[in-house]
Amino acid sequence: MSPLPFILDTDPGIDDAVALAAAIFSPELELRLVTTVAGNVSVEKTTRNALQLLHFWQQDVPLAQGAATPLVRPLRDAAYVHGESGMEGYHFVAHDRLALEAPAFQAIYDCLTASEEPVTLVTIGPLTNIALLLTHYPDCISKIKRLVMMGGSAGRGNFTPNAEFNIAIDPEAAARVFRSGLEIVMCGLDVTNRAQLTPAYLAALATLNRTGAMLHALFSHYRSGSMATGLRMHDLCAIAFLVKPELFTLKSCFVAVETQGEYTAGTTVVDLDGRLDQPANAQVALDIDVPAFQAWVAQTLALAP
Repeated sequence: MSPLPFILDTDPGIDDAVALAAAIFSPELELRLVTTVAGNVSVEKTTRNALQLLHFWQQDVPLAQGAATPLVRPLRDAAYVHGESGMEGYHFVAHDRLALEAPAFQAIYDCLTASEEPVTLVTIGPLTNIALLLTHYPDCISKIKRLVMMGGSAGRGNFTPNAEFNIAIDPEAAARVFRSGLEIVMCGLDVTNRAQLTPAYLAALATLNRTGAMLHALFSHYRSGSMATGLRMHDLCAIAFLVKPELFTLKSCFVAVETQGEYTAGTTVVDLDGRLDQPANAQVALDIDVPAFQAWVAQTLALAP
Protein backbone atom coordinates (compact mmCIF):
# COMPACT_ATOMS: atom_id res chain seq x y z
CA MET A 1 0.00 0.00 0.00
CA SER A 2 1.28 3.47 -0.89
CA PRO A 3 2.08 5.86 1.98
CA LEU A 4 -0.74 8.23 2.96
CA PRO A 5 -0.05 11.78 1.71
CA PHE A 6 -0.76 14.46 4.29
CA ILE A 7 -0.08 18.04 5.38
CA LEU A 8 0.79 18.85 8.99
CA ASP A 9 -0.31 22.19 10.48
CA THR A 10 1.50 22.68 13.78
CA ASP A 11 2.63 25.08 16.51
CA PRO A 12 5.79 23.53 18.05
CA GLY A 13 5.58 23.09 21.08
CA ILE A 14 7.18 20.07 22.73
CA ASP A 15 4.49 17.48 22.05
CA ASP A 16 4.38 18.81 18.47
CA ALA A 17 8.04 17.80 18.17
CA VAL A 18 7.16 14.20 18.99
CA ALA A 19 4.25 14.30 16.53
CA LEU A 20 6.55 15.62 13.81
CA ALA A 21 9.01 12.79 14.48
CA ALA A 22 6.22 10.24 14.05
CA ALA A 23 4.97 12.07 10.95
CA ILE A 24 8.40 11.81 9.35
CA PHE A 25 9.47 8.32 10.38
CA SER A 26 6.22 6.35 10.15
CA PRO A 27 6.69 4.35 6.93
CA GLU A 28 2.92 4.41 6.35
CA LEU A 29 2.95 8.19 5.89
CA GLU A 30 4.16 10.72 3.32
CA LEU A 31 4.56 14.20 4.78
CA ARG A 32 4.26 16.67 1.90
CA LEU A 33 4.12 20.04 3.68
CA VAL A 34 4.51 21.51 7.15
CA THR A 35 2.73 24.74 8.03
CA THR A 36 3.00 26.74 11.24
CA VAL A 37 0.53 28.78 13.23
CA ALA A 38 0.61 30.89 16.37
CA GLY A 39 -0.50 28.87 19.37
CA ASN A 40 1.85 27.39 21.92
CA VAL A 41 4.12 30.38 21.23
CA SER A 42 4.25 33.11 18.56
CA VAL A 43 4.27 32.08 14.91
CA GLU A 44 7.82 33.36 14.53
CA LYS A 45 8.88 30.94 17.28
CA THR A 46 6.78 28.03 16.02
CA THR A 47 8.29 28.50 12.56
CA ARG A 48 11.80 28.65 13.97
CA ASN A 49 11.15 25.53 16.02
CA ALA A 50 9.71 23.58 13.08
CA LEU A 51 12.66 24.52 10.87
CA GLN A 52 15.07 23.47 13.63
CA LEU A 53 13.39 20.07 13.84
CA LEU A 54 13.43 19.55 10.07
CA HIS A 55 17.12 20.44 10.05
CA PHE A 56 17.81 18.14 13.02
CA TRP A 57 16.39 15.23 11.00
CA GLN A 58 17.82 16.50 7.66
CA GLN A 59 14.37 16.48 6.06
CA ASP A 60 13.62 18.50 2.93
CA VAL A 61 9.89 18.85 3.56
CA PRO A 62 8.77 22.39 2.55
CA LEU A 63 7.51 24.63 5.35
CA ALA A 64 5.23 27.67 5.19
CA GLN A 65 4.61 30.17 7.97
CA GLY A 66 0.99 30.86 8.80
CA ALA A 67 -1.23 33.11 10.83
CA ALA A 68 0.35 35.24 13.55
CA THR A 69 -2.92 35.88 15.37
CA PRO A 70 -6.36 34.26 15.65
CA LEU A 71 -9.02 35.50 13.26
CA VAL A 72 -10.55 38.10 15.59
CA ARG A 73 -8.97 37.67 19.03
CA PRO A 74 -5.59 38.49 20.54
CA LEU A 75 -3.19 35.58 20.86
CA ARG A 76 -2.96 33.77 24.20
CA ASP A 77 -0.08 31.30 24.16
CA ALA A 78 1.06 28.30 26.21
CA ALA A 79 4.63 29.30 27.03
CA TYR A 80 3.86 28.30 30.60
CA VAL A 81 3.69 24.67 29.36
CA HIS A 82 6.40 24.64 26.69
CA GLY A 83 8.79 27.37 27.88
CA GLU A 84 9.32 30.81 26.36
CA SER A 85 10.94 29.43 23.20
CA GLY A 86 8.31 26.72 22.80
CA MET A 87 10.98 24.01 22.90
CA GLU A 88 12.99 24.61 26.04
CA GLY A 89 15.68 22.14 27.03
CA TYR A 90 17.66 21.34 23.87
CA HIS A 91 20.23 23.39 21.97
CA PHE A 92 19.68 23.08 18.23
CA VAL A 93 22.53 23.88 15.84
CA ALA A 94 22.41 26.89 13.53
CA HIS A 95 21.12 26.46 9.98
CA ASP A 96 20.11 28.57 6.99
CA ARG A 97 16.71 27.06 6.24
CA LEU A 98 13.86 29.41 5.38
CA ALA A 99 10.12 29.14 5.12
CA LEU A 100 8.41 29.40 1.74
CA GLU A 101 7.42 32.88 0.63
CA ALA A 102 3.74 31.91 0.38
CA PRO A 103 1.63 32.09 3.56
CA ALA A 104 0.45 28.79 4.97
CA PHE A 105 -3.09 28.84 3.57
CA GLN A 106 -1.72 29.47 0.06
CA ALA A 107 0.95 26.79 0.40
CA ILE A 108 -1.69 24.29 1.56
CA TYR A 109 -3.88 25.13 -1.42
CA ASP A 110 -0.95 24.81 -3.82
CA CYS A 111 -0.06 21.43 -2.33
CA LEU A 112 -3.65 20.23 -2.60
CA THR A 113 -4.07 21.30 -6.20
CA ALA A 114 -0.73 19.78 -7.24
CA SER A 115 -1.74 16.37 -5.90
CA GLU A 116 -3.28 13.73 -8.12
CA GLU A 117 -5.16 12.31 -5.13
CA PRO A 118 -6.96 13.88 -2.16
CA VAL A 119 -4.63 14.81 0.69
CA THR A 120 -5.29 14.46 4.41
CA LEU A 121 -4.92 17.54 6.61
CA VAL A 122 -3.64 17.04 10.15
CA THR A 123 -3.92 19.95 12.57
CA ILE A 124 -2.26 19.93 15.99
CA GLY A 125 -2.60 23.62 16.77
CA PRO A 126 -5.27 26.31 16.48
CA LEU A 127 -7.30 26.10 13.27
CA THR A 128 -6.61 29.60 11.97
CA ASN A 129 -4.74 28.53 8.83
CA ILE A 130 -7.47 26.08 7.86
CA ALA A 131 -10.20 28.68 8.31
CA LEU A 132 -8.23 31.05 6.07
CA LEU A 133 -7.81 28.29 3.48
CA LEU A 134 -11.55 27.59 3.45
CA THR A 135 -12.38 31.29 3.21
CA HIS A 136 -10.00 32.03 0.34
CA TYR A 137 -10.44 28.73 -1.51
CA PRO A 138 -13.81 27.12 -0.71
CA ASP A 139 -13.36 24.87 -3.75
CA CYS A 140 -10.46 23.08 -2.03
CA ILE A 141 -12.75 20.76 -0.05
CA SER A 142 -12.87 18.24 -2.91
CA LYS A 143 -9.08 17.96 -2.70
CA ILE A 144 -9.07 17.16 1.03
CA LYS A 145 -9.53 13.51 1.98
CA ARG A 146 -10.29 14.34 5.60
CA LEU A 147 -9.13 16.57 8.43
CA VAL A 148 -7.71 14.85 11.51
CA MET A 149 -7.32 17.26 14.40
CA MET A 150 -5.96 17.30 17.89
CA GLY A 151 -8.43 19.59 19.54
CA GLY A 152 -11.63 19.89 21.49
CA SER A 153 -13.24 17.81 24.19
CA ALA A 154 -16.53 16.08 24.81
CA GLY A 155 -16.03 16.80 28.49
CA ARG A 156 -13.96 19.36 30.37
CA GLY A 157 -11.22 21.65 29.10
CA ASN A 158 -7.53 22.19 29.76
CA PHE A 159 -7.36 25.93 29.04
CA THR A 160 -10.68 27.10 30.47
CA PRO A 161 -13.05 24.92 32.51
CA ASN A 162 -14.79 23.78 29.34
CA ALA A 163 -12.46 24.56 26.44
CA GLU A 164 -9.40 22.75 25.10
CA PHE A 165 -6.43 24.96 24.20
CA ASN A 166 -6.30 24.61 20.40
CA ILE A 167 -9.98 25.43 20.00
CA ALA A 168 -10.06 28.10 22.70
CA ILE A 169 -7.25 30.09 21.09
CA ASP A 170 -9.29 30.64 17.92
CA PRO A 171 -12.93 29.62 18.41
CA GLU A 172 -14.10 31.49 15.30
CA ALA A 173 -11.67 29.53 13.12
CA ALA A 174 -12.72 26.24 14.70
CA ALA A 175 -16.40 27.07 14.18
CA ARG A 176 -15.69 27.76 10.50
CA VAL A 177 -13.97 24.41 10.11
CA PHE A 178 -16.72 22.40 11.80
CA ARG A 179 -19.31 24.08 9.56
CA SER A 180 -17.29 23.43 6.39
CA GLY A 181 -18.60 20.02 5.36
CA LEU A 182 -15.13 18.47 5.62
CA GLU A 183 -14.87 14.94 6.92
CA ILE A 184 -13.45 15.56 10.40
CA VAL A 185 -11.88 13.24 12.98
CA MET A 186 -11.58 14.96 16.35
CA CYS A 187 -8.94 13.57 18.72
CA GLY A 188 -9.66 15.64 21.80
CA LEU A 189 -8.85 15.54 25.48
CA ASP A 190 -11.09 12.50 25.93
CA VAL A 191 -8.27 10.43 24.43
CA THR A 192 -5.21 12.68 24.59
CA ASN A 193 -5.29 13.00 28.39
CA ARG A 194 -5.01 9.21 28.54
CA ALA A 195 -2.28 8.89 25.89
CA GLN A 196 0.63 9.06 28.30
CA LEU A 197 4.20 7.88 28.01
CA THR A 198 5.34 6.09 31.15
CA PRO A 199 8.22 7.22 33.38
CA ALA A 200 10.16 4.05 32.49
CA TYR A 201 9.89 4.71 28.76
CA LEU A 202 10.71 8.40 29.18
CA ALA A 203 13.88 7.47 31.05
CA ALA A 204 14.87 4.97 28.35
CA LEU A 205 14.48 7.60 25.61
CA ALA A 206 17.70 9.27 26.69
CA THR A 207 19.76 6.38 25.29
CA LEU A 208 17.43 5.18 22.51
CA ASN A 209 18.96 7.20 19.68
CA ARG A 210 19.81 10.81 18.81
CA THR A 211 16.11 11.65 18.49
CA GLY A 212 15.33 10.05 21.82
CA ALA A 213 18.05 12.07 23.54
CA MET A 214 16.66 15.28 22.05
CA LEU A 215 13.08 14.46 23.04
CA HIS A 216 14.19 13.44 26.54
CA ALA A 217 15.81 16.86 26.96
CA LEU A 218 12.64 18.61 25.78
CA PHE A 219 10.41 16.44 27.97
CA SER A 220 12.41 17.48 31.01
CA HIS A 221 10.95 20.98 30.45
CA TYR A 222 7.41 19.93 29.44
CA ARG A 223 4.65 20.70 31.90
CA SER A 224 1.82 18.44 30.69
CA GLY A 225 2.41 15.86 33.39
CA SER A 226 5.85 15.03 34.73
CA MET A 227 8.79 12.73 34.04
CA ALA A 228 8.00 11.01 37.34
CA THR A 229 4.33 10.31 36.69
CA GLY A 230 4.06 10.26 32.89
CA LEU A 231 3.58 12.82 30.11
CA ARG A 232 0.47 13.39 28.01
CA MET A 233 1.11 13.14 24.26
CA HIS A 234 -1.80 15.24 23.00
CA ASP A 235 -0.61 15.99 19.46
CA LEU A 236 0.83 12.55 18.85
CA CYS A 237 -2.69 11.13 18.94
CA ALA A 238 -3.52 12.73 15.58
CA ILE A 239 -0.56 11.01 13.94
CA ALA A 240 -1.41 7.74 15.68
CA PHE A 241 -4.89 7.90 14.18
CA LEU A 242 -3.45 8.10 10.65
CA VAL A 243 -1.37 4.98 11.18
CA LYS A 244 -3.43 2.99 13.70
CA PRO A 245 -7.07 4.10 13.57
CA GLU A 246 -8.05 0.84 15.24
CA LEU A 247 -6.58 2.19 18.50
CA PHE A 248 -9.45 4.66 18.79
CA THR A 249 -13.15 4.31 19.59
CA LEU A 250 -15.09 6.85 17.53
CA LYS A 251 -18.64 8.14 17.60
CA SER A 252 -20.36 10.18 14.88
CA CYS A 253 -21.61 13.39 16.48
CA PHE A 254 -22.72 16.88 15.73
CA VAL A 255 -20.06 19.26 17.07
CA ALA A 256 -20.52 23.02 17.42
CA VAL A 257 -18.01 25.53 18.74
CA GLU A 258 -19.18 28.16 21.20
CA THR A 259 -17.94 31.61 20.18
CA GLN A 260 -20.13 33.97 22.21
CA GLY A 261 -20.07 32.72 25.78
CA GLU A 262 -18.42 34.92 28.40
CA TYR A 263 -17.09 31.85 30.20
CA THR A 264 -17.53 29.13 27.56
CA ALA A 265 -15.94 30.49 24.35
CA GLY A 266 -13.95 27.75 22.65
CA THR A 267 -16.04 24.93 24.09
CA THR A 268 -16.72 22.11 21.65
CA VAL A 269 -20.36 21.21 22.16
CA VAL A 270 -20.36 17.48 21.34
CA ASP A 271 -23.90 16.19 20.97
CA LEU A 272 -23.26 12.61 22.10
CA ASP A 273 -26.94 11.81 22.57
CA GLY A 274 -28.40 13.57 19.52
CA ARG A 275 -30.35 16.09 21.58
CA LEU A 276 -29.81 18.96 19.14
CA ASP A 277 -31.32 17.03 16.21
CA GLN A 278 -28.46 18.05 13.90
CA PRO A 279 -26.64 15.78 11.44
CA ALA A 280 -23.25 14.51 12.54
CA ASN A 281 -20.31 16.54 11.25
CA ALA A 282 -17.42 14.78 12.98
CA GLN A 283 -16.09 11.45 14.15
CA VAL A 284 -15.21 12.07 17.79
CA ALA A 285 -12.59 9.89 19.48
CA LEU A 286 -13.85 8.88 22.91
CA ASP A 287 -11.47 6.09 23.92
CA ILE A 288 -7.97 4.85 23.10
CA ASP A 289 -6.09 1.59 23.60
CA VAL A 290 -3.32 3.04 25.77
CA PRO A 291 -0.94 0.03 25.85
CA ALA A 292 -1.18 -0.33 22.06
CA PHE A 293 -0.59 3.41 21.66
CA GLN A 294 2.51 3.22 23.85
CA ALA A 295 3.81 0.25 21.87
CA TRP A 296 3.30 2.12 18.59
CA VAL A 297 5.16 5.18 19.93
CA ALA A 298 8.11 3.02 21.01
CA GLN A 299 8.20 1.23 17.66
CA THR A 300 8.01 4.47 15.66
CA LEU A 301 10.59 6.48 17.59
CA ALA A 302 12.99 3.53 17.32
CA LEU A 303 12.95 4.10 13.54
CA ALA A 304 14.31 7.65 13.94
CA PRO A 305 18.05 8.34 13.78
